[in-house]
Amino acid sequence: MIKPKRDVASVKRSIADFREKRVSVTVNLGRNKFMHYCGVLSGVYPALFTVRPDNEGFLGKTSYSYAEVLCGSVKVKAEK
Repeated sequence: MIKPKRDVASVKRSIADFREKRVSVTVNLGRNKFMHYCGVLSGVYPALFTVRPDNEGFLGKTSYSYAEVLCGSVKVKAEK
């Protein structure tokens, strides 16, 4: 059996560290399509977190579950 390197609790803690900070989000949309945007991590909730994009006309999803980060379909990293 392969031992998992991370669990949902560790993902929650790492995302909570980015609260109210600028982040870069990369979302895997499938079939080699990726969406990338920057914004502020505005909310951290028990089941999901939200990102407020810089672009006011953004027409994409801005709330993500911790499981999406754990599975690798969403990547969040701090901007410099």
